[in-house]
Amino acid sequence: MEKTSAVAEHNHMRINRAFYFGITLNILFTIVEFSTGLLYDSLALLSDAVHNLSDVGGLIIALVAYRLSRIAPTKRFTFGFGKSTILASLINSVILLVVTGGIIKEAIDRFSEPRSTEGMVIVIVAGIGIVINTLTAALFFRDKASDLNMKGAYLHMAIDAIVSLGVVISGLIIYFTGWTLIDPMISLVIAGVIILSTWGLFKESLRLTTDAVPESIDPDEVSRAIVAVRGIKSVHHVHIWAISTTVNSLTAHVVVADGFYPNESARISEEVRMALVPLKITHTTLELEPDNSECRNDNC
Repeated sequence: MEKTSAVAEHNHMRINRAFYFGITLNILFTIVEFSTGLLYDSLALLSDAVHNLSDVGGLIIALVAYRLSRIAPTKRFTFGFGKSTILASLINSVILLVVTGGIIKEAIDRFSEPRSTEGMVIVIVAGIGIVINTLTAALFFRDKASDLNMKGAYLHMAIDAIVSLGVVISGLIIYFTGWTLIDPMISLVIAGVIILSTWGLFKESLRLTTDAVPESIDPDEVSRAIVAVRGIKSVHHVHIWAISTTVNSLTAHVVVADGFYPNESARISEEVRMALVPLKITHTTLELEPDNSECRNDNC
């Protein structure tokens, strides 16, 4: 138990450091990039700077949600504040999509009014951005598969590294050819990349805010795992939802076969809980019923 607590505390400190480091780096870089974009009138740099600013906001939102999720449940918030991580993921995805809309509008305007800009300056500044965003994304890579909130933070930074790469390409083309129309063209490509990579996060976050079954969980597989426990005849009124981006919950009515109820109720409950852990359900509430209580409604 002490070893588990030590590992959890180590992970907590690691994630906190990742957030603070990422926020600090991106605030400094956003200031530099935005100033340079204004000075040299580069839409690609300004687009990337605005996107970086949204990343700073996204990281702050994700950090606040992460800290809230660690607060113990209260009498009024009996599930704790884990849901804030789902809301953070939704907010982050919306911010990205809204910012992208602004980039698209400005890029379209630039096609009718192209402006000259310094290609090599763009290359240097955006090159720094690639390093910073890749480094920050790497800090969240480890946790992105198991936590939607961390996936949102990772996605913000990974996308920004790709965006910065696009800006570098834009700067190189302008420097060697003088073709300034590549600036808004690259901005539209960047916008497309952002939309494609953010849409999945937006959909899943929206699903979880409505207490839908997480996409990573198959309800039929869950029901089969429950019925496979010795002594269980059937299961109904199964409800699965996400308490947070890392914790999934289930409530269900379990019909126990004759000869097993109530004598083996404790064993059955424990085996069901253990069977559901590999299916990513760690918070289980069961109501065991005798055979003659089997549900016969259409929605069972």
